Amino acid sequence: MFNQNIPKQGSLLISEPFILDPNFERSVVVLCEHNQEGTVGLVLNHLSNVILSDIIADVTSDEFPVYIGGPVQNDALFFLHCVPQKISGGTAIGADLFWGGDLEQVLELIDNRLIYPQEIKFFLGYSGWSPDQLTEEIRQNSWAVHNSFEPELTFLSDGEALWKQALISLGPKYAHVANFPKSPYLN
Repeated sequence: MFNQNIPKQGSLLISEPFILDPNFERSVVVLCEHNQEGTVGLVLNHLSNVILSDIIADVTSDEFPVYIGGPVQNDALFFLHCVPQKISGGTAIGADLFWGGDLEQVLELIDNRLIYPQEIKFFLGYSGWSPDQLTEEIRQNSWAVHNSFEPELTFLSDGEALWKQALISLGPKYAHVANFPKSPYLN
């Protein structure tokens, strides 16, 4: 059912609607690193129950939600952003999309209200795959690979809407999947 595109750094992975792993149910993952040593990604649409100020005491703003980036190293903080002119040291992973950078600079920008939630997204943990694991999961149709998406999609805050919009942006062949119910038994 899903496409067999080859993933690359900056690709989106969109989970098939009935994936069995609860860590990736109706997930959209951006690949931050993808090479012969393995793959690292961040789940874009699984909101946690904490905000950045719950994790970093110096942050006084309550405007920055934290997402669950994946089941690996879930006590580590990561971030994506689209403002390299404001944050130095980030790694470009796609068109207008950057992974990491100077966290002290980010905290200062937040404190001075010079960065906004639609420009940065925070994550606890990450998703990881061994060298051939992701290739096998794609071959088994667990993931659709999206290599040319609009970067704004990354920063949508509504998790279900992000998953649906990611599928729709793959084209008419996949758009109908966005309307599948969460549980086929409720159909």
